[in-house]
Amino acid sequence: MRLPRHSSKRHYSRSVAMLSVFLATACGQQGSPPANPPATPPVTAATNDMRNFTGDWTVTGNRYVLDLLPGQQAGIFRLSGSMLLSGKQRLNRGFQAEAIGFTDTTTGMQGRSVWIDEHGDKVFSEISGEGVGPGQMIEGKFTGGTGRYTGISGEYSFKWQRLGAIEGDELAGRVVGLNGWARLGSPNAVAPTTAGGPK
Repeated sequence: MRLPRHSSKRHYSRSVAMLSVFLATACGQQGSPPANPPATPPVTAATNDMRNFTGDWTVTGNRYVLDLLPGQQAGIFRLSGSMLLSGKQRLNRGFQAEAIGFTDTTTGMQGRSVWIDEHGDKVFSEISGEGVGPGQMIEGKFTGGTGRYTGISGEYSFKWQRLGAIEGDELAGRVVGLNGWARLGSPNAVAPTTAGGPK
């Protein structure tokens, strides 16, 4: 049985229309972004290992002072001694710490420090302040390390409680209020700018 010609045309037109709708829908789904994009990978402990600490540092050493204008002096110093750290997340129980620097009564103090643990791994830092006299604040910034401290970042601060001459140019003293934070891991990690850790 043969369909009338006008029925065949209507059937063909419907088929073409349905095929167009199907193709448009399929193309739209293929080009659209996923409804739920993948979540950003969480920060791992290796790149966000924040460690807060406090501690004590007893030092001995020597200094050389040069008298300049009236009331003005410049000097160099070298100090070393045992440092003990406290806190659950401290870097290590203890270090042999050494500092060397330059002081000037008009520009303050600039120096460098290295902390060495029982395995020989080292932590390097820059130190600065108004001077090395009793009660003066010293601030330190970690600049790197070796072994397990490679890529370390962070800051710390302390005050000299007593730093007096023993004999001639020899010095002895200890610090109070030693506290700070450190982050182990990637050397490219962005570090906070305060000694108390990130806000």
